[in-house]
This record gives sequence, C-alpha cells and structure tokens, in this order.
Amino acid sequence: MKFYTTIVYSFLFAFIPFVIYSQNFTTSNLPIIIIDTHGQAIVDDPKIIADMGIIDNGPGTINKITDKWNNYNGKIGIEIRGSSSQMYPKKSYGFETRDTSDTDKNQDVSLLGLPAENDWILYAPYSDKSMLRDVIAYHLSQRMGWYASRFRYCELVIDGEYKGVYILLEKIKRNTNRVNISKLKSTDNTGDNVTGGYILKIDKATGTVGGSFDSQYQPNLPSDTNQARKITFLYEYPQKHNPPKDDDITQEQEQYIQGFINAFESSLKSSLFADSTRGGYRKYINTASFIDYFLLTETVFNVDGYRISTFMYKNKDSKGGLLNMGPVWDYNISQGNADYYNGNRTDQWAYQMNASFPGDYSLVPFWWERLLEDTRYRDEAKCRWMTLRKEAFHTDSLMHFIDSLATMLQEPQNRNYQKWPILKEYVWPNAVIPGSYQGEVDYLKTWLATRLAWLDYTIPGVCDALAIEKGNKSGQVHLYPNPSSGDVYIQLDHINENVPVVAEVYNMLGQKITSHSFKSANTPELLSASQLPSGILLIKLYVKEVLISTQKVVKSN
Repeated sequence: MKFYTTIVYSFLFAFIPFVIYSQNFTTSNLPIIIIDTHGQAIVDDPKIIADMGIIDNGPGTINKITDKWNNYNGKIGIEIRGSSSQMYPKKSYGFETRDTSDTDKNQDVSLLGLPAENDWILYAPYSDKSMLRDVIAYHLSQRMGWYASRFRYCELVIDGEYKGVYILLEKIKRNTNRVNISKLKSTDNTGDNVTGGYILKIDKATGTVGGSFDSQYQPNLPSDTNQARKITFLYEYPQKHNPPKDDDITQEQEQYIQGFINAFESSLKSSLFADSTRGGYRKYINTASFIDYFLLTETVFNVDGYRISTFMYKNKDSKGGLLNMGPVWDYNISQGNADYYNGNRTDQWAYQMNASFPGDYSLVPFWWERLLEDTRYRDEAKCRWMTLRKEAFHTDSLMHFIDSLATMLQEPQNRNYQKWPILKEYVWPNAVIPGSYQGEVDYLKTWLATRLAWLDYTIPGVCDALAIEKGNKSGQVHLYPNPSSGDVYIQLDHINENVPVVAEVYNMLGQKITSHSFKSANTPELLSASQLPSGILLIKLYVKEVLISTQKVVKSN
C-alpha cells in the first residue's frame, strides 16, 4: 500500500524543506527525524550527502512536524545498510554526521542524548513486528554490566515520505563511550603496543570486508558430516582496505591477533584446557563476558547467536588483555521470531545448532561446547544465572520493561503499520502471525516467560556456595599442622571474605565436639588445643550452610 500525501513545504533553517502530512502524522510522542536527500537515491554504498534535522522537545513533550530542528540540524552521509534485511521494503540506514563546511569530514555530535560520535544507525524493525527484540537484548546486556548500543525510538521522514518507526542506534566502534579499548596506531607493532585494541567479528562477508582470517579448527559437526567447514574472523577494528589507508591493520598486528586467537583455541583443545595453572584457556579470555554472552544468547534463543553478527574485542595486555565477547548485536531473529532452526521453540539450545543443522554455511565455533565441559565454568554460569534471575532477568522486571516500551509505541505503531500493513501477513522468518500489535507483544512476553522457566532447570552446573569463588583448584582447604599436638589452623582459599563459614568438629563416633564460626574466610582461623580432644577427628566445613569439605585431622597429646 502506497501513501500519497499532501506536502506543504516550509523554507526554514537555511531554506531546507520539511513537510507536514495529511496522513495523521503531525505530532509524535517520539523524536522526529527528517532527512532531505535533494532528490538523490540512497544506495548501499557509497554514502550520499543529505541534510538531517531532529525534533526532540524532551521527555513527556509532544513533538510536532513543524517544530524547530532543535536536536540536530546539519549534514550527513547516508547509505542503506544490512545483509538479509535489505530485501525488506522498509530499509535500515547507516549514516555519519558531517562537518557542514566540509562534508568530507565527519563531525562528532550527540544525538538524542546519546554520547557524541559520528557513526550512527537508523534501524528499521520489520520482520520483528513487536519492534522490541533488539532493544530487549541491548537492555539486558546493559543490565548485566556490559556495553551495548544505546537506543532511542523515533519516527522517520525522508524526502517528504513517512517511513515509520525507527530505532537510532550506536554503530559498534572503538570509542571511549562505545567499545572502550586502546587506539591501535600503524606504528604499534611491538611489545605491549601491538597487543590491543582489536575488535573482531564472526559474520557473513557482506559488503566491504576489512580483512579476515580463518580459525585453525573446524566447528563441531556430526560424525556423518563429510563436508569441511570453517570459522572466519573478520577484522572490525582496525581493518585493511583496498587501496590501503594510513590506519590499516599492519602485518605485525595481523600476526599478533591471529596468533592470540590460535593460542586460545589451542588451549581449549588441550587436555589441560580447564587447568588454569598449566596452560588453560582462562589466561586468554574474560570468562565473565563469555558466560554472560552465553546466558543472554540462550535466554533469547538467537538463531544467529555465536555464528553471525558475533563481536569480540581485546585490549592491550597492560589494560587487561583478555578476549571479551560482545557487544551483542542484531537480535531481531530471536525470542521466537524464526520459523527455522527451531527458532520458535523454548526448549532448545542455540549453541548446539551444528548438531541439528550442519549444512548451514555459518556454524557455531567449538568453543561453547568445550567451555561447558569445564565443571568450574558450568558452576560459574549456574550461579550467574541464579543471580540474574533475581535482578536483570527477573520475569516481572522484564515484563515491565516490555510493557513500558509497548505503551510508548502505542500511537507510533499505528502509523507504522498504516505505512507497512504487514501485521496479518507472513514476513520472513515469522514463526507466528498474531494479526495485531498487541498480539505480537503478548506472544513475545509468553515466549520469554516460558523460555526463562525452561532455563531455570536446564542451565548446567551446580551453584553451591563455592561455585563462583573456588574453581577447580586443589588445596582450597588448608589444615595445619596435621598431625598436631596443639592448635590447628584452618584456611579456605578463593572464598569471598564476607561469606559465612562454619567448622564443625566430630569424633569418629559421629559425635559433635564443637562448632567454630570464621571471622574471615581467607585468613587462618585457630582451633585451639583446648577445643580438640586426642584421636582422629573429622572437621566439616560449611559455607552458607552448605557442606563443602570434610577433612580428617589427627590430634595427639
């Protein structure tokens, strides 16, 4: 359905035209973005120069199409963006804010309250008819404590044509307010300088690819799969170009980051992969980021998870130097919005996709199955999940967030679906077609609540009181001297000092002799000779009332 509207031009702001519509779009509770291309077609590379204005009168205030361009009024370079999403009539756009006096130069600006930068995205939710799924993923990642793209909903007009509800996003980029890693200069080729920062991604090779390298290991596949598969890492920062640019990744930098990834993967393949003292994987990765990426990806069952639009980054060794997963990106085909690869089910694992669908060109790296073979990693993941379910991932909290967004979009979504009347139509890859906007929101909420409940009893691992702190380290409990003719000291390593610890002493008849509460878990505690009778004694150690160790002590006169 195409809308032909009456256009009234007002020549304001350097005589740049903007429009009023007879299509019931005169006001919005969302910011309004207006783009004037001066008759040029927006294409997928190269960017064209256009004028852009943003109207935003503040929270709780109505924005009128005739209002002053008070949030931004200037030049941009704009192009169509996306991979599979380019088949949709509602296009997403990437744009750069440009210097008005020299449009070849980018200019950092703050848009709609987001930190100043020059690279932005106008994302067009289309197959996700709730228009919420990406935002939910970014919100959850932020609640977990990680950087994810900040977002602002808006309504977009291009050359007098209403385009619908869009989401202003930050492009993933190295920047203090985005991926906060060190700038890597072309002269940073040795020592600590060459160790960071880097941004890599596993993705489809769509558009201009800034260089890549292949993993030295195949993804896990069923034994009857004969075709070879590979995982390819794309350089996101720094990149290399043809023809070369001054800030291209250097040969030394390529060799370094490839060697780092190779070493990490080799450590995972090693029989000692879980041994942090002898070449295990933990010397290469921030396990907290891997666990959180795993939990978020599985919570929303992202069909593309782990294998497409999958980012990771590494800072200099002097600034941590571990490989981090993220930022999360592109979650529109998640949360039940896929009719392939079990995408609408709530009882499947995304990380196990290779086993069921080995024929796909984009596969999941072997990392995720291997990591879950580590007892310590599983236990940490379980404890993290239980913590998240009390806070950021609490069902009530998530439902409230969804309801608040749906309420904000109540009027704008009506205009959006007048422009794009698809609520009762199949749009790839919809798993269900509720037929109304509220139906889309209700389906999303029901799917998420069911998924969370399933994960509660299927997330692997055991979260006892030590699961986060102890690891697989031998000697976490120290009793000395043993045998003893006098006092005995007890020390527990790798325990949060604020966790309550109790030692109970029993004789060989099972009779309780005494009980002792620790003042601090990580400092030696004294069991005086007067508390301990002669003979063989059993000391049971409890953390948060959970028995974590039983030790035998020989006490002599």
